[in-house]
Amino acid sequence: MIARAIAIAAIALSAVIVSKQALAGPALLFEPSNGKILYAEEPDNLWHPASLTKIMTAYLTFIAIKEGKIKLDDKIKCSLVATLQPPSKVGLPVGGELTIDQALQAIIIKSANDVTVMLAEAVAGSETAFIRKMNETAARLGMTRTYFANTNGLPDPSQVTTARDLAKLSRAVVAEFGQYAHYWAMTDMRLGKRRLGSHNALLRTYPGADGLKTGFTCDSGFNVVASASRDGRQLMAVVLGESSGNERAIRAASLLEHGFVNYGWKDLFNPSNIDNLPIDPAAKGLKTVRETIISWDCGGRKKRSSAGARKKKKAKAATEKAASQNASGSETKPALKPSTQP
Repeated sequence: MIARAIAIAAIALSAVIVSKQALAGPALLFEPSNGKILYAEEPDNLWHPASLTKIMTAYLTFIAIKEGKIKLDDKIKCSLVATLQPPSKVGLPVGGELTIDQALQAIIIKSANDVTVMLAEAVAGSETAFIRKMNETAARLGMTRTYFANTNGLPDPSQVTTARDLAKLSRAVVAEFGQYAHYWAMTDMRLGKRRLGSHNALLRTYPGADGLKTGFTCDSGFNVVASASRDGRQLMAVVLGESSGNERAIRAASLLEHGFVNYGWKDLFNPSNIDNLPIDPAAKGLKTVRETIISWDCGGRKKRSSAGARKKKKAKAATEKAASQNASGSETKPALKPSTQP
């Protein structure tokens, strides 16, 4: 269904791109090799990053490996603090172990909140020290409107970013650590007997998709930094605030397809990149998209039932009605009143 929707969206690229009414939040399409912007929609509006935070957690882990502080086959332990993180999580007990390699897969593929704390403690000694490194690194990368309060993106009013800042971070990851590109492209991982799958539908449905990361909270909506490569060119799309995972995939695929199809014109006439594009003076502050989310647990619209589900519900009601009638005798006409003739 997602693949069919993406194909339809790709045919109507211009309508999808310019229709602001259909867009829930900020969006940015760019080329990571040079930072050139191919499309931008409110790139400096503040937004909660949700699990896109984990791109920074992975980036700092890659730096620690490069500096020789840790190795991919090192084992790290699960602390009490890690076990207290809410899902999504791997769910190790206190003292449980993962290799750094497994931990990176777990935060990128499974988006495991407990494992980000394990990595933070292994890299920096404590979660607090790691968060300090996250903010220092954000400043170094020019992420001027970003602040991290935790390692995983769990809801926190002070944890904010922008589409442009996420683009800068994602560009740094692929430019500096191309040897780890396979992590972002993995659709699943094995942990013991368990198979943990990715939430990034584009990896299975969009030709050339090769990363990076999805994220979701009720207030931020469904977010993604999506990467794809075609004919030796890589493009990335940042999509924030969609109402469902399906809409997130469709919008990201449409942006990427727009970029690949129209790249020549965009390259010729648009010199803007993620570093030199002036910050929009009208950039908006935080907002919540909770009421637009198609999910029962966000307090907004519930997931719409399918036609099949509605038929089953109707059939169940009919069955229950028949059973009730059988229990009290078959449905009959009311008994006649006794004669009242004088």
